[in-house]
Amino acid sequence: MPVGTRILSVEDDERIRTAVRMALEDEGWVVDEAASGEDALARFDERPADVVLIDLMLPGIDGFAVCRSIRRLSDVPIVMVTARADTHDVVAGLEAGADDYVTKPFQPKELSARIRALLRRARPAASGRMQVHFGDLEIVPDEGVVRRAGDEIHLTKTEFRLLCELASLPGRVFSREQLLERVWGYDYFGDGRLVDVHVRRLRTKIEADAAAPRHVVTVRGLGYKLQA
Repeated sequence: MPVGTRILSVEDDERIRTAVRMALEDEGWVVDEAASGEDALARFDERPADVVLIDLMLPGIDGFAVCRSIRRLSDVPIVMVTARADTHDVVAGLEAGADDYVTKPFQPKELSARIRALLRRARPAASGRMQVHFGDLEIVPDEGVVRRAGDEIHLTKTEFRLLCELASLPGRVFSREQLLERVWGYDYFGDGRLVDVHVRRLRTKIEADAAAPRHVVTVRGLGYKLQA
């Protein structure tokens, strides 16, 4: 891992917060702590982290609001921590801008592996092409730039990686399992909701009408493909 990689752990339960900090420090991470949403936003403003862990159930400003606030400022990887694998909580957290989630109780090594996978995901290099065009959509992989009708669109790292994977083979259908492997990490066996929610978020940014997508198309029962 990069030297000095910093994690901001946002958890109101002192016992859990201390256990997470000690476990992550044992794995070699530098850990900052915040006991509330307000404290987390102040700490992130003072010293941005490389990865943020956010417990959803916080007093005052809850984890969803913290996630949305940080996401407006940065595309830093965000992992939400939830006591339930409930569909509503997970989807709401991902819609708020999280990249991944873990469910309590979790093993420290599992959490550390998730963090490493997030940090490994550099923006993909261009495959011998400087620009890729899909109708009014332009992707410049080696610059991390996406434009629609000439206007630049801001994507998170995960959204950009997802779009580039779909663009790597235009017209090919990628299953959710393939996208989980390619975008979230080779050895990560995750939840298809991660893909579905990120596709929805991507569509709201790159499609003229997210409800009737032209570029990122669902192939029922199979997965997703990118088309002009």
